Amino acid sequence: MGRGRQKAKQMKVARRLKYFSPDTDLDALQRELTSGSESSDDKDSYEDPYADEFEDTYADKYADTYEDDKADDLLDEESWTRPSGTTSR
Repeated sequence: MGRGRQKAKQMKVARRLKYFSPDTDLDALQRELTSGSESSDDKDSYEDPYADEFEDTYADKYADTYEDDKADDLLDEESWTRPSGTTSR
């Protein structure tokens, strides 16, 4: 019973946001957006000091040991399209 009421409230809010936009200070928004581009360069130059330490620790140490026989079987269309009870050629 609650889903219909919840959806109606969400639609009401969405409609209000779509058609009745509040008075926005566009100059303040422009200042905020232009000042944000300078600080984004700082975020791009960040390097994680622990990245190399954990990369080797959690690497799959058995990845090179085992072969991908099952992956090859899954890619072989004849093995999964063949009717049961029949053998391969």
